[in-house]
Amino acid sequence: MPFMEKDMVLTTKEATEYLKISQPTFIKYIRLGRIKAVKAGKGWRVLQSELYRFLKGR
Repeated sequence: MPFMEKDMVLTTKEATEYLKISQPTFIKYIRLGRIKAVKAGKGWRVLQSELYRFLKGR
């Protein structure tokens, strides 16, 4: 990932669009510990760098 001054925080919807996966799959990956995310209200928040790490490790 190119150097970023700020790591963006993405919502569940933004993260699923970034990864091109469904919401249930995204939640499954969180529950399995493959993606580190934080529960915020009814949704999840995840750092963009975490999604990049997840994709790179696939």
